[in-house]
Amino acid sequence: MTTPLRLHPDRLFPSDPTTRAIARALYATVKDLPIVSPHGHTDPRWFAYDQPFANPAELLIVPDHYVFRMLYSQGVKLEELGVPTIDGSSTETDPRAIWHRFAAHYHLFRGTPSRLWLDWVFAEAFGIDVRLEPATADHYYVIIDAALKTNAFRPRALFDRFNIEVIATTEGPLDPLDHHRAIRASGWAGRVVTAYRPDPVMDPDIAGFPERVRAFCAMAGEDAGSFAAYLRAHEKRRADFRAAGATSTDHGHPDAFTAHLPPAEIEALYVRAISGPVSAADARLFRGHMLTEMARMSIEDGMVMQLHPGVHRSHNAAVLARFGRDKGGDIPLSGEFVQALKPLLDLYGNDRRLTLILFTLDEDVYSRELAPLAGHYPALRLGPPWWFHDSPEGMRRFRERATETAGFYNTVGFNDDTRAFLSIPARHDVARRMDCAFLARLVAEHRLEEDEAHDLAHALSYDLVKKAYKL
Repeated sequence: MTTPLRLHPDRLFPSDPTTRAIARALYATVKDLPIVSPHGHTDPRWFAYDQPFANPAELLIVPDHYVFRMLYSQGVKLEELGVPTIDGSSTETDPRAIWHRFAAHYHLFRGTPSRLWLDWVFAEAFGIDVRLEPATADHYYVIIDAALKTNAFRPRALFDRFNIEVIATTEGPLDPLDHHRAIRASGWAGRVVTAYRPDPVMDPDIAGFPERVRAFCAMAGEDAGSFAAYLRAHEKRRADFRAAGATSTDHGHPDAFTAHLPPAEIEALYVRAISGPVSAADARLFRGHMLTEMARMSIEDGMVMQLHPGVHRSHNAAVLARFGRDKGGDIPLSGEFVQALKPLLDLYGNDRRLTLILFTLDEDVYSRELAPLAGHYPALRLGPPWWFHDSPEGMRRFRERATETAGFYNTVGFNDDTRAFLSIPARHDVARRMDCAFLARLVAEHRLEEDEAHDLAHALSYDLVKKAYKL
């Protein structure tokens, strides 16, 4: 006996009838707005060449660390889910077998945002009306696999179907940007832009840093021997990225530490960093100084700057050694911004030409540090709840802790920050529903007029993100 799969129209809305009615009315005006996705990790090859997705497992399980980290925590081996190994050793290659393992463990996602996203994909994207469980695994596989073989499920068709106005991918400093050139040369009207993620040539703690810096400088036609030439290489690569549509940079540092060193000190530190391993303190100092340099460049070239700090990357050493980075082992760290950002803010925090969007995985700093900072400095904006917190409760906590001090207009709407292309509409829908629920409560408590709530619902869903990211 199968169980129906039904997406309740009032999901995530308040249970109180009066407040729920207000949330419904707000949501009705924003649910069909175009999606602006200013930061994420979808593959530009999808849009450049418009090839079909291979099969249900390759689309929804193998690349999605939200999915396989939960299964791994319950004893399912990554090899059994087809996650490739660094050394090329054997992993599961039968996509139907991978799908069956996923279906057998789907109950693990009860109460999680992944369950909300996946059920939306199953019901809305593929039209499936029964719940995923072992007995329906083959039914799901057949429907999804058949759909992926049709033109309606090619990347560009889905881009249009999901009403995506613009989507930003994220590329490293050594990326030749060939896929973005191919998108533009194809004549397709979909707007796909890139974003500049220079971490691999800004963080001396990453293995192979000296070799990458030399390759990076050579790519830009500069000699890696001096810090000035290294900065020029960044300026040239930023220009290359802007030519590929980029309006933003992105920085994924371990913390928010910034610094501003005298010329002789940073030159000496740079020489040490490209000569071989440096101490952790030196690596942090170099990263901190480079964040300040990136802010200066953003003022000069107009690119929006994003800072995503506070993650212990690849905490599980065994998984890192066997499968590499981005395999579900990243763990949040506590954050500090007030002292960490002061060197950068002393120089550029009052300059309206700079937009620095701050993210955190430490919710304790929303009300204590981030909201007061963004509520004062013209250059600062608050990014939406990120990664572990882009969930209904995470979104609620963010609005509750940040709004009273930073207001709504020092935030930047929503970004989905995902590799899972089909989940993008589901994620934006969750954000719109939660914002409407929050605004409805303010109206019901007579803290906001209903016409103001309608203005804000539109701004949070669409206007603020376009303005903040210059899209």
